[in-house]
Amino acid sequence: MSKYTKKDIIEMAKIENVKFIRLQFTDILGTIKNVEIPVSQLQKALDNKMMFDGSSIEGFVRIEESDMYLFPDLDTWVVFPWTAEKGKVARLICDVHHSSGKPFCGDPRSNLKRVIREMEEMGFTNFNLGPEPEFFLFKLDEKGDPSLELNDSGGYFDLAPTDLGENCRRDIVLELEEMGFEVEASHHEVAPGQHEIDFKYADAVTACDYIQTFKLAVKTIARKHGLHATFMPKPLFGVSGSGMHFNLSLFKGSENAFYDKNGSLELSDIAYQFMAGVIKHAQGFTAITNPTVNSYKRLVPGYEAPCYVAWSAQNRSPLIRIPTSRGLSTRIEVRSVDPSANPYLAMAVLLEAGLSGIKQKLTPPESIDRNIYNMNKDERKEAGIIDLPATLYDALEKLKADEVIKAALGCHILEHFIEAKEIEWNMFRIQVHPWEREQYMTMY
Repeated sequence: MSKYTKKDIIEMAKIENVKFIRLQFTDILGTIKNVEIPVSQLQKALDNKMMFDGSSIEGFVRIEESDMYLFPDLDTWVVFPWTAEKGKVARLICDVHHSSGKPFCGDPRSNLKRVIREMEEMGFTNFNLGPEPEFFLFKLDEKGDPSLELNDSGGYFDLAPTDLGENCRRDIVLELEEMGFEVEASHHEVAPGQHEIDFKYADAVTACDYIQTFKLAVKTIARKHGLHATFMPKPLFGVSGSGMHFNLSLFKGSENAFYDKNGSLELSDIAYQFMAGVIKHAQGFTAITNPTVNSYKRLVPGYEAPCYVAWSAQNRSPLIRIPTSRGLSTRIEVRSVDPSANPYLAMAVLLEAGLSGIKQKLTPPESIDRNIYNMNKDERKEAGIIDLPATLYDALEKLKADEVIKAALGCHILEHFIEAKEIEWNMFRIQVHPWEREQYMTMY
């Protein structure tokens, strides 16, 4: 049952002195878009009558198909606490529909709902996500542009005075809690200037909504502290990159379908089958979970990010880790995902991969309980460990060959995603980078 009705939202807007509402949605590349309306148009928006030009959005529709409608999800009503000066700004996350009222197949949020319906047809009731997004804080220069100067020299779990980002991080937590987030932990990460804020798991769609809201809040509050927050996977050479580990669990009613107190490691057959599906399709979904050229600078040995397809309950070097919690908290942690990913698409492909493993009753390979980074190529080959794609180009080729992952995206999203990312790869490929000049200018 919904938390809010249309009447509730209109009343809350009056009580909170809301002057503007952002009707928010996400494009194929994961960028937050919005149409801002004055509060006088709120009733029209709640009646699903608010139109926008879809041809202006990356990967949406052609000019001749441009009229699209925004259908607000009433439960996503949030008043931004940092906008109180001249009347507040609120937000509703929307699904995108054609003028006929039919959901738009190029809308990442609607696409995730489609995959969830497939899950429900298999007898499961919920797919939960607990994300762990990481980000860097850089100082702004005198023009207000991001610099490469960090504002701290902290490390993992450090505190002030080493962690000079602590006040900013604390303010972010306070703002998130005011918007209804249940923040579980916040701390400095491994690299200088790197931070992590963890919030409670939720169902797949809600958790993805949270991720998008989280990114907006982090960037907004950081700027108030004279800082630029970036979710770029690897902004600096020689230090750890930023990940967004996905903790996944599947439910039937009130029971965690991954838990079996009598199973090996207290995991159910469904958990192993789901994990086997994720492992089988890992190379195919990497273009979605790691969608930028820069993503592959993070997926290298030695910086805690996985670059090998394996699983373990005991170490953090493989793609999948099984955290120790059991019962309702039983879950698998997919460690390759980075925060540049479109969360709706990442969830869709991971769910589809896992469901395919359940349908086919797949068995995962043996767990790898030693540090894979210390294994040589022959040892990895003997253990059946394959590599994740090394570049965006490689990942796109694997995506094109994986029918399960392509089905998870649908034809529209697949076509436009590949087109955009091939352009990105070619732009990178033909560019001459400073490293090349440093290496070759005097040598040749």
